Amino acid sequence: MATTRVNEIRSRLEGEKKRIQDELNQLTQSHPMDERREGSPFGKREEEATESMELEKRLALENRLRGMLTEVERALTKLDAGTYGFCDICNLPIDPARMEALPQAIYCLSCRQKAKNAKS
Repeated sequence: MATTRVNEIRSRLEGEKKRIQDELNQLTQSHPMDERREGSPFGKREEEATESMELEKRLALENRLRGMLTEVERALTKLDAGTYGFCDICNLPIDPARMEALPQAIYCLSCRQKAKNAKS
């Protein structure tokens, strides 16, 4: 892979990494885990249910962002190792259109789908 192309990919990946880290930082700083609404120290059931739902949504978003960050970091590692663009599971080349659209892709579409179905 040409040096200019590697630098371009690295720049995109590092930009995405920073964006995800910034979003994670903003999420964790703006919603501390101990935050409770003012009012009764025991809270009403409806408020507690709302807080619980909001917490679940925030934790799901945090987990999704952490997963995305892991994929970006893995792609950067693969770029350094010279294995960028090859699936982590089957070792076959990942479709260039997929790599262009999603530079942090570490799985081919087939393996990604299989992994996704296995989680379900």
